[in-house]
Amino acid sequence: MTTKIFVNLPVADLPRSKRFFEALGYGFNPKFSNDDAACMVISDDIYAMLLTHPFFAGFTPRPVADATKATEVLIALSQPNREAVNGMVDKAVAAGGTEPRPAQDMGFMFSRAFADPDGHIWEIVWMDEKSAEEGPPPS
Repeated sequence: MTTKIFVNLPVADLPRSKRFFEALGYGFNPKFSNDDAACMVISDDIYAMLLTHPFFAGFTPRPVADATKATEVLIALSQPNREAVNGMVDKAVAAGGTEPRPAQDMGFMFSRAFADPDGHIWEIVWMDEKSAEEGPPPS
């Protein structure tokens, strides 16, 4: 059995978050979604659980971070090429996200990032697998 990952993220407005990610092409598993949570399907083994703040708070004794003021996690998703990286981030910005930093181009790796409406940062990255096996170029 493969390991699946469920990244749990607090969101202020669940319907708004669902609309944002639907604009990026993601779907939701209705079996694991309700008024407090939405199970966003990223791949067969990767899911993001978008949880309302009160529901999220029920899983931790710590305060819920405001992702617009502090970075609690960087979520990195790979893409098959540079064009797909650009396409995903451009869609996110068009859907209401923001781009928190300039693109990073290291030759063998290219990345851009977007912040969703709740401030969670999603790193979208392409890496040349052959170059990655050889390691970074000498500096």
